[in-house]
Amino acid sequence: MAAEIHSRPQSSRPVLLSKIEGHQDTVTAALLIPKEDGVITASEDRTIRVWLKRDSGQYWPSIYHTMASPCSAMAYHHDSRRIFVGQDNGAIMEFHVSEDFNKMNFIKTYPAHQNRVSAIIFSVSSEWMISTGHDKCVSWMCTRSGNMLGRHFFASWASCLQYDFDTQYAFVGDYSAQITLLKLEQNTCSVITTLKGHEGSIACLWWDPVQRLLFSGASDNSVIMWDIGGRKGRTLLLQGHHDRVQSLCYLQLTRQLISCSSDGGIAVWNMDVNREEAPQWLESDSCQKCQQPFFWNIKQMWDTKTLGLRQHHCRKCGQAVCGKCSSKRSTYPIMGFEFQVRMCDSCYDSIKDEDRTSLATFHEGKHNISHMSVDVARGLMVTCGTDRVVKIWDMAPVVGCNLATGFSPH
Repeated sequence: MAAEIHSRPQSSRPVLLSKIEGHQDTVTAALLIPKEDGVITASEDRTIRVWLKRDSGQYWPSIYHTMASPCSAMAYHHDSRRIFVGQDNGAIMEFHVSEDFNKMNFIKTYPAHQNRVSAIIFSVSSEWMISTGHDKCVSWMCTRSGNMLGRHFFASWASCLQYDFDTQYAFVGDYSAQITLLKLEQNTCSVITTLKGHEGSIACLWWDPVQRLLFSGASDNSVIMWDIGGRKGRTLLLQGHHDRVQSLCYLQLTRQLISCSSDGGIAVWNMDVNREEAPQWLESDSCQKCQQPFFWNIKQMWDTKTLGLRQHHCRKCGQAVCGKCSSKRSTYPIMGFEFQVRMCDSCYDSIKDEDRTSLATFHEGKHNISHMSVDVARGLMVTCGTDRVVKIWDMAPVVGCNLATGFSPH
């Protein structure tokens, strides 16, 4: 069923302002043009389009450009009005958009990858274009010369990318559920560390350079916050989605994280609270509550003449427990569990009613979201996906109206 479009906020939920339809295939990227009533979109239908809002309130394509291959990723730098479009064939094309957004001039083609481009970032200060692809590599190229500066290869498809412009650190997520932190140099790079915590392929990353926090979303339906700065190794798990987490945006001013999943779920997480880390799961040959053996503990089963039990884990304490000793389920938002998870009986009894108060709000985007971006200054969000529809949302009722910030996409 189509979402209803409102002209002004009705309640504390995202308000759908506009729907843009016209693409013939999955819309892989949509970006709001800063300080303009406009959206740039790229699609599997091989087109890149610039949509401007007319006096009628409808968005119409002022630019419609057909590419040689399906468009898979896009980056836009507003101050210079440069657009970089990654394609299914591995090439990245650069364009310059006119001031009135009615014309787009081709600049050059970068032979960045041998397979589908998955993410692009442009650094205007160093004149580097950094990208990842399904050829299992991250590459960085000089935008002045168009020359390849360096490549680094991974064991599996590189799916997403974030970059710290000051330190030249790149964060690359891949299909093996691993995130690699690289230090990029002019013609080489070094691996700083790898981050492992997800149980499914990494789908999206977001880097906050102010608090030095990295957020990752994955096909295991979860989000992890990695504290790269202060407390080394601190990770926070956020579980509230029921499908693959596809896109992230952290609002530094309000300390809120927006995450979108492929089933249309939109979550707004309150990160301005003292959250607890989820414990590591403990291993044991018998239940750490009643001492009954697990089914692989042949010796204890033989000695006690009992049948082995299945092993579970309490999400609050991490202990290995049997089903009888973990019969209860509870939410525990301070640890990121926004829906009910298994608890051992003693942990369940220790949780107060106020501990179950949600620290996130959940909303329905009513379409399969594959990509999202936010204009923080105006409190607007754009989502796009496999249903070929682009939606523009007013997020001010959810995240607060006072979002004028020093936010800079570099």
